[in-house]
Amino acid sequence: MNRLSRWLPTPLLSLLLLIVWLLLVSSLSVGQLLLGSVLAISIPLFTYRFWDKQPSIRRPWLLIRFILVVMLDIVTSSVQVAWLIINPKRRMRPVFVEYPLTLKEPFTITLLANTISLTPGTVTTNVRLDRASLLIHALDATDPDEVIEQIRERYEMPLKEIYEC
Repeated sequence: MNRLSRWLPTPLLSLLLLIVWLLLVSSLSVGQLLLGSVLAISIPLFTYRFWDKQPSIRRPWLLIRFILVVMLDIVTSSVQVAWLIINPKRRMRPVFVEYPLTLKEPFTITLLANTISLTPGTVTTNVRLDRASLLIHALDATDPDEVIEQIRERYEMPLKEIYEC
């Protein structure tokens, strides 16, 4: 372990913690910068031994594209869910879908499950112990196979390209 990684085992997490701290306190004063920096260095330093090894990002530009797609899907789904709620003539068709996984790494499975849950109208309710499938609840879906195909194309395949071989 080199000198920098000894003090900053996860530099991106430290930067993120500092930014979140500054946003929470809504101040850029020297004291808050100093306290935020101490927290951003000490929290990862004392907790990194408990974390699983994170997979390396093989295609960072694809990760940026993935984040943009997820953000667009969140906005689009929010509008669709709002329309379902305010339109009294529209009937919801809730369905549970068992989604077969092709991902193998726990990190990428967790990332996929969280991405699905972030999108309004869908939530991951269970990950099987053998990591073979996710149980997903969709608020409004006509065809479970369509839900599976959309998740596979928009989320799972890009995650596979970004993190796994």
